[in-house]
Amino acid sequence: MGENNTPDQRLPSNRAGLRAAVVPVLALAAVLAGCLVAWNGQVKSSFGWFAYAPLSNDFFSGSSMVLVTQGTQIGLAIAVAGLLVLAFWAGFRLGRRPRRQL
Repeated sequence: MGENNTPDQRLPSNRAGLRAAVVPVLALAAVLAGCLVAWNGQVKSSFGWFAYAPLSNDFFSGSSMVLVTQGTQIGLAIAVAGLLVLAFWAGFRLGRRPRRQL
């Protein structure tokens, strides 16, 4: 207890303020890097095929198929991890706010 029976309040340190600013910036950088990796990891398929279904007298052409490469999967995983860090950070910051007295 401090003077006049008021609780002592700790002032936030510079390290806490720096950490509060660095975490969302790094998470946003991870989201952007993941999106870039996923975008650059796309490969156009260079093969074509079709299948004939004799009972329906119709055929299926796979020329509009998109293959998801390992680079695209890694990029999307990095972007999702960055979004999860941002969501955790936002929830943590909202939970640590002092409550308002009504």
